[in-house]
Formats: sequence, structure tokens, C-alpha cells
Amino acid sequence: MLVAAASLVMGIATAETTAGEGNVETFFDRVSIFLGRSTMLLIVILVSVMFYEVVLRYVFERPTLWANELSLWMAGFIFLLAGLYAMQQRSHIRIYLLYDVLPRNIQRLCDVISALLILAFALAMIYGSYNEAMAKLLRWETFGTAFDPPIPATLKPMILLIILLVAIQALFNLVADWNKLPEHHAIIDEEEIEDIIHSVEEHQHAGEKEK
Repeated sequence: MLVAAASLVMGIATAETTAGEGNVETFFDRVSIFLGRSTMLLIVILVSVMFYEVVLRYVFERPTLWANELSLWMAGFIFLLAGLYAMQQRSHIRIYLLYDVLPRNIQRLCDVISALLILAFALAMIYGSYNEAMAKLLRWETFGTAFDPPIPATLKPMILLIILLVAIQALFNLVADWNKLPEHHAIIDEEEIEDIIHSVEEHQHAGEKEK
């Protein structure tokens, strides 16, 4: 447990963004980025488990009893943690048609309302589901299959935890974006296109140097 806690603290403290991910603006950004990196590793493990199962099932005709449930279990965690990462990156679905034409002060008001709605939803979900989630966790409810993983016991509390973290991240985003200049969003993300062109040019230059 101490090693896991120390690894978690070190991971959060050293979490940095890469090209295209923006800047780390608050401490909570590091938490979300670290969990996002962990989610990316889970995807690799998930694909490996599925590949292993496909080979055993269709090549050797000896399917496992655990791969399907383990894949489902990991996919649940990936889905939840990806939501937190998307909130930190501001990459969740938003409709900018009216937002972009509003004055900056009204945009800030819209941001405040959005953050408060997210927080209210999180608190309502936690209030309504806390007892059930704790009951599943305390009795260590399992999936009821041959492998019998504790999917209900772990995912139900995890849903509430991630909803709370998403709400906290939304509040940190509100504070971090408060004094920023207004952004205008085109139908096509011109910044993303420029990044792609820049990456292609770098690869071309690297290939020319190797020749």
C-alpha cells in the first residue's frame, strides 16, 4: 500500500502534458492527466487481453473463463477515467453557435452556470446512489460468473468518485479560464490542422536527413 501511495504521489507530481494537450494550469490538472495516462495503459492491457482470448478461442479452441469479464471490467474503468481526462482537456462535446457571439462577461456567466449544473448533478448522484454503492462495496458483490470478478463492488463506487472528480475539475477549469481571452471555434479546428501539418513536415525532414 505504501509503495502504491508513493507511486501515486510521484506520478501526480511529475505529470506533464504533451504536444496538443495544453498547459498544466492547476494542481488538479496533474491529477487528471496522471489518471489519463493510467487509462491509456489500461487500453493497451485491454487490447492484449482481447487478442489473447481471440487467439486461444479461434486458433487453439481453448477459450478462457476470465478474459471476457476482465475486458468488461477494465473497459468500465477506461470509460469513467476517460471522462475525467476529457473534462481536463475541455474536449467534451460543446455547442459554440451562440457561445462564440456572446460578450466575454456573458460567456463567463455561461461557464459559471455550466459548472454549477455539473456540480449539482454530481451531488445529486452521490446523494441518491451512495448507500447502494457502499452496500455493494461492503458485501463485495461479484459478477456471478465462473471468473466472478467484483465488477459491481468496484464500478458502482468508482462511478460516484469519478463524477465527483469531474465536477471538481469543472470548477478548476472555471477558475483557470476566467481571465483568458475569448476563443472562437470554427467548424474545422484550424489549430489541430496546423499541428498535423507541422508533424508531417517534421517527419518529412527527418526522413530526408536519414537519406
